[in-house]
Amino acid sequence: MAKQTEIEAPNNDDGIHAQAELAEQYLTFYMKEEEFGVNILSVQEIRGWEAVTRIPNSPGHVLGVMNLRGTVVPVIDLRMSFGLTDLTYDDATVVIILNVECSNSNKVMGVVVDAVSDVHNFSDKDIQPAPELSNKAQGQYVKGLGSTEEHMVILLDLNEGLIQDQKALLSIH
Repeated sequence: MAKQTEIEAPNNDDGIHAQAELAEQYLTFYMKEEEFGVNILSVQEIRGWEAVTRIPNSPGHVLGVMNLRGTVVPVIDLRMSFGLTDLTYDDATVVIILNVECSNSNKVMGVVVDAVSDVHNFSDKDIQPAPELSNKAQGQYVKGLGSTEEHMVILLDLNEGLIQDQKALLSIH
């Protein structure tokens, strides 16, 4: 009779905990003197500032559209959406081209920011819920606050925020 050997299944608890601790990467950028971040998976490319074609009767934060290799891309100024003033468009100003989900379809759009900063990793334990904000526009975009060793980064979920702006964006796209 053949001898049976028991083989113990590997304990998968460590793998589950490791997955829970996986960090998401965020591209960080500055608007005024605050650092913000968006999930890097939504970033298509980063471009230097170039003039856009303005669209009549578009909302104030929608600057216009740009031609990106044959695709018409709406460009919004996040600084306006956040109520920032004294906006300048200079050599440091950049347009982050994003792929965002808007009403179950993907849209390409550009967002204007002061300057790109870095890429940070944030796990769930590094992200705190955002406080209630009185500014509705800010509240719809803010996912939470990411903690680094030096400071906090305001993490944005532009998919959620753009659901609110969908009509304005789709009307020019």
